[in-house]
Amino acid sequence: MTAASSFKKDPTKLAATFSASDMSRRRFLQVLGSAAGGAATAGILVACNDQGTGGESVGEADDSSAIGAATQPSHVRLFSVVTPQDGGLYDDLLPDFEQQTGYQVELTTEVDVFGPPRDGQADVVISHYGHTDAQAFVQDGFGQWPQTVFSNQLALLGASDDPAQVRDLIDVIEAFRRIAKTHSPYIVNNNEGVKYLSDVLWHGAGRPEKGEWYSDQGLTNRDAIEAAAQQGGYVIWGLTPFLRTNQRYPVELQPLVLGDPLLQRILVSIAVNPDKVSGVNVEGARAFQQYLLAPATQARIQAFRLPGIDQQIFWPAGRNNAGYVLSTL
Repeated sequence: MTAASSFKKDPTKLAATFSASDMSRRRFLQVLGSAAGGAATAGILVACNDQGTGGESVGEADDSSAIGAATQPSHVRLFSVVTPQDGGLYDDLLPDFEQQTGYQVELTTEVDVFGPPRDGQADVVISHYGHTDAQAFVQDGFGQWPQTVFSNQLALLGASDDPAQVRDLIDVIEAFRRIAKTHSPYIVNNNEGVKYLSDVLWHGAGRPEKGEWYSDQGLTNRDAIEAAAQQGGYVIWGLTPFLRTNQRYPVELQPLVLGDPLLQRILVSIAVNPDKVSGVNVEGARAFQQYLLAPATQARIQAFRLPGIDQQIFWPAGRNNAGYVLSTL
């Protein structure tokens, strides 16, 4: 099934009713409404206690009980960006880790994933490699060397009529070239990493003249998405935040291009340094990192599919680590 056609399934088969009492810390999305039409997903309720707006999420209220608690050897405290949770990957991996090792994972998803770990509230952190605070966390001695674990998926989004005819392309630069050639509206998402990617695409496409079709008005994430929908144009954003946001604030956009490696954004695991922070469950953090890098787990990440989407949206990245890291498995 192609990237676009996988989003055309009957949304009634994908929708589910959640209640706050049924929601685990690892569960935000199990089922996603169709992204092909905003109206189809408008009625889907996500039990998230109204956490975050505009595509941003914070940890659930019940996670506060874990904050500041003394480390228990049987528990691994994981602070993470929300992407793997929203994309369903943690619902697949964490129970498997717990079953294999006997550890229980206490998951907290935060906008600030590096502040609380500095205060001894985490054993291991997962964030994008380019996270604003990742470098300082490691260089200040609070975190050990980052280990690449997997990548999530950005997407080129566009209107259903697709005026530039980019649907199902696997070369996102070629897609951008067609957008420029047809002068179809392109909205720059000023999310830092996505803005950078837009510049890469512009150069890769031969630096076409930026006329009225190319709009860079400082819009970010949901605002950029809404502008693209209003203009019947194109925009880039992370696939999982787009789908999550589109459930609550539907727009007439579809993910059209997914397969290009340029659209992958790598995530790393960083063990909290026990020489700098007291109370770290060193063995638990090591076990979790080794689980993520194990060949069987990397293959599991490769095979994972979000319900309703046949395309791959997470990509294994363990092989990018130094040989000495992989040789310890």
